[in-house]
Amino acid sequence: MEPRLIILSRAPSLYSTRRIFEEAQAAGWDVQIIDPVKLDVEVGDNGVEISYKGWPVDCDAVIPRIGHSITRIGVPVVRAFQRMGVIVLNEGNGIESSRDKLRASQMMNEGGIPIPITASVATWQGTRRAVARVGGAPCVIKTHEGTHGSGVFLAHTEQQARQLVYQMLERGLRPLVQEYIRESHGQDIRAFVVGGKVVASMRRKAKGSEFRSNFHLGGEVERLEISERYAEIACKAANILGLEIAGVDMLESDRGPLVLEVNSSPGLEGIEAASGVNVASRIVDNVIRLHDSKEQSHEKKENPGSEKGNQGATGEV
Repeated sequence: MEPRLIILSRAPSLYSTRRIFEEAQAAGWDVQIIDPVKLDVEVGDNGVEISYKGWPVDCDAVIPRIGHSITRIGVPVVRAFQRMGVIVLNEGNGIESSRDKLRASQMMNEGGIPIPITASVATWQGTRRAVARVGGAPCVIKTHEGTHGSGVFLAHTEQQARQLVYQMLERGLRPLVQEYIRESHGQDIRAFVVGGKVVASMRRKAKGSEFRSNFHLGGEVERLEISERYAEIACKAANILGLEIAGVDMLESDRGPLVLEVNSSPGLEGIEAASGVNVASRIVDNVIRLHDSKEQSHEKKENPGSEKGNQGATGEV
């Protein structure tokens, strides 16, 4: 039987979902794209069972493309697959950690990853202290959770920072005040990490007066070969957050690379166009590697004496 892969995605037509689907099929996998919101999860005496439109779901590996808006719904589904013993790239804890910017910053800071100074603000009155802590204005105001540059603003004055923090708090959001790295205004580096290695990288540049460099906001991308130092930091950041697949965004500062954010569902369109690397195939190759390793481990458990016996026969010849 062909190994079975499920891509959890709400949008089968999206470039990233489609590319992974194509490469997995080309590698001989039976691939299905399923909306994670439409999966049923049952927990009982027999453990965890997952079904789709009334039919049980059975697979060897899962690649979650869980969007920010369905994190709270999608992560429990991802964890259900984990409990079934399925290979999952990325796992639930990694997705959750990467989505919470404060949590991710704390984990990376504890792991020795250089990051911009970041302060969480619970009341608008605390903005002054936070702004001073990050080096004054201008500074970056962002929400704890967000994607594609949404919820990220550049405050040019302390008063503007207060207004932004107040507006976020009024909307029930959790604001962060972050150090502004002047020398990297409007650009950053993305390193695409798969299985503990950087497989592709690019520089992203914002257009016009926009300071956010995200590709989805119209930013330009260009090929870039990053140094060993940047690659090492990117891989370490992904590992600390527990991610097999990660887009690690770094700023080029006067004090060296600073990790700005780690994305657990990084887009493929920009990085494949800029780098010329078939990133989707690298993702599928990693799934195959993990699947083969798991199969070999099962064979050894089922036949614990086979390897030793074969070695003995070879020795006698």
